[in-house]
Amino acid sequence: MTDTKTETALSSDATEVRRQKLAKLRETVGDVYPAHFHRSMTNAELSAKYEALEPDTETEDTVIVAGRVYSSRNSGMFMDIHDASGKIQIFSHKDVTPEEARDMLALIDIGDIIGVTGTVRRTKRGELSINAKEITMLTKTLLPMPEKWHGVSDIEIRYRKRHLDIMTNEESKLRFQQRSKIVSGIRHFMEGENFLEVETPMLQTIYGGATADPFKTYHNTLKQDMYLRIAPELFLKRTLVSGLSDKVFEINRNFRNEGVSTRHNPEFTMMECYWAYADYEDVMALVERLFETLAVSIHGTPDITFGDKQISFKGPFKRVPMPDAVKEATGIDFLSIKTDEEARAAAKAAGFEVEKDWTWGECLAFIFEEKVEGTLIQPSHVTHFPKDISPFAKEVPGEPRLVERFETYCNAWEVGNAFSELNDPEEQRKRMVEQLEQAHARGEKDKQLDDEFLDAIDQGMPPAGGLGIGVDRLIMLLTNAPSIRDVILFPARRNKAD
Repeated sequence: MTDTKTETALSSDATEVRRQKLAKLRETVGDVYPAHFHRSMTNAELSAKYEALEPDTETEDTVIVAGRVYSSRNSGMFMDIHDASGKIQIFSHKDVTPEEARDMLALIDIGDIIGVTGTVRRTKRGELSINAKEITMLTKTLLPMPEKWHGVSDIEIRYRKRHLDIMTNEESKLRFQQRSKIVSGIRHFMEGENFLEVETPMLQTIYGGATADPFKTYHNTLKQDMYLRIAPELFLKRTLVSGLSDKVFEINRNFRNEGVSTRHNPEFTMMECYWAYADYEDVMALVERLFETLAVSIHGTPDITFGDKQISFKGPFKRVPMPDAVKEATGIDFLSIKTDEEARAAAKAAGFEVEKDWTWGECLAFIFEEKVEGTLIQPSHVTHFPKDISPFAKEVPGEPRLVERFETYCNAWEVGNAFSELNDPEEQRKRMVEQLEQAHARGEKDKQLDDEFLDAIDQGMPPAGGLGIGVDRLIMLLTNAPSIRDVILFPARRNKAD
């Protein structure tokens, strides 16, 4: 194994050799970085078209391909070039390749991007190949690629230099291709359910819609502080008030100035939607249809593998009220407990450490997180959340301490959160004022009351079900990714010096 100084020296030497080849190419061919190169087909299209070509068969069909050189054998006689769709072998030999094209071989390095014009053949060993007639240098690279068989082994370099990770790791490449397909699939599904896609501001003068620390900035022309949104909720509800559509959704980027972990990134993607004249049970069924549809689109089946677990997205999912789940796990019957003091006492008696000012609902939610959340491996809807921690959901009829809210869990992660949305304007104002007072008590002095939103609610919002889905976590599940940084192309990271 070479040390860091040796690796740096070797890389520097390789770069110098490449620069010398670049100078030679400029002398002999002129433009080494041409503006365009028109392929006749991709490598995948070529493979598909000639799938039935028998071994040891040559055609007179001329094709034009391009890609990055990933391997070179016998002084360039055999090269594998890759485009985004796959690889193809290039064969250069004096019997088929003109001298001018063969002269290029000594100036081509692993990692260079070339264009090739030639005829199609399949070798005796069954390898689809192109007999090179012309070779065009499209991009001379100055840095060597990571070693082919091991790729980028340093996980921090994988995230910092994602281009190298994807270039050398087929699993990463496939995962990001699947991410694109999943996001597109969400949009297609929602449109198929007659939801209208809208766009709401990412720069907001008042942040809201969730409880989180915002990123703060300043607008020079407007001369005011602004915040990157932590959620699109309040704007989407105003859209519902407007009557633009009874069903609206947004695939949105949100920003929360909080911690980084395997499931948290300061910048993340959500799909949030609001459905007029529906409630949280309607939304549960929507989630089940969406998740099953996405799993089938990626894997051909609703059953997936995540790590060593087998998970099924076949609906309907398990549904369990939070008080029932806690009672089953601990024996504590929160519905029979009447006061905050009794709730704290029951929690302490069961061995849980709770704060002296926690409410009945906060105790219930804490014990749920401690004893139940980690057991929810198969997709499950946890319903009937405490009103104490759900200020914008409607009460459960007959049980004012609980609300019509559910969170969807899978692999012990929360991946979705939904309400029967509060639309009583007086109650909405009351709860938002209470939330603002609590935020100020926590030291969030920038937090303000969103009077424009409250004015819109005074205009009348229809009863509605609302939903937010953590798209990155869902993609983690569907692509068997252990960390959120594996599904975000360029995740947040420390400065290199740190």
